[in-house]
Amino acid sequence: MKRRRNFDKSFKLEVVQRSLGDISATELSEELGIHMNTISRWRREYLSTGEASFPGNGVEALSEEQKEIRQLKKELADSKLETQILKKAIRIFSKSDSRSTSL
Repeated sequence: MKRRRNFDKSFKLEVVQRSLGDISATELSEELGIHMNTISRWRREYLSTGEASFPGNGVEALSEEQKEIRQLKKELADSKLETQILKKAIRIFSKSDSRSTSL
């Protein structure tokens, strides 16, 4: 069974810098034993996000605004859930109160 190879951020940045220079992705692929598609993907990520690329271990590179937006969306979802629970509880308790007063 093949094990998945992990590369650290500094290695990826070095490969990307070399591929943006005078060495092609194909030559780097042969030299380093890394598939050409992988090098191309690293280049696309680096060109789109710059130095914030390759955060590692599934951690997304988010700006402060994006972090705040994510936090506010989470708080809003929690608030909506609490409201739904309270509405359901009110319905349940109002049904049982009407039965006890009709006796």
